[in-house]
Amino acid sequence: MSTLLIIIDIVLVVIILAFVFVWLWNKVQAKRLGNGDLSNDEFKQGMRKAQIVDLREKEPFKRKHIDGARNIPYTMLKYQYAELRTDLPVYLYSDSVSVTLRAARFLQKNNFSKIKWLKNGFDEWNGRTKSAKY
Repeated sequence: MSTLLIIIDIVLVVIILAFVFVWLWNKVQAKRLGNGDLSNDEFKQGMRKAQIVDLREKEPFKRKHIDGARNIPYTMLKYQYAELRTDLPVYLYSDSVSVTLRAARFLQKNNFSKIKWLKNGFDEWNGRTKSAKY
């Protein structure tokens, strides 16, 4: 076997292990946060009584977002989380489960107790959406 094939095999194994690690890390983080992942239907049922936060950046939010959501990009969450009320549930969503779980952990550390998130992210959302008019 040539050296190049061995190197390619090693790189592929490292990439696969990295994906498995990220997947396991997300599972551990979700477990630590409790039972917070909601299906589309569960999210729709509770969203009228919750603060809905879109963690994506401004441009994707403008293109399309869940009706009633406010945009607090994950990159700005540590500066803007005080805009949220700690006594009301917070419903989070993003394009990335990792981002959503990190945001949930951050809010939990900052005295938010009722944190839920859209299980499969915004890409799988089948409810009402809104787009900004340009």
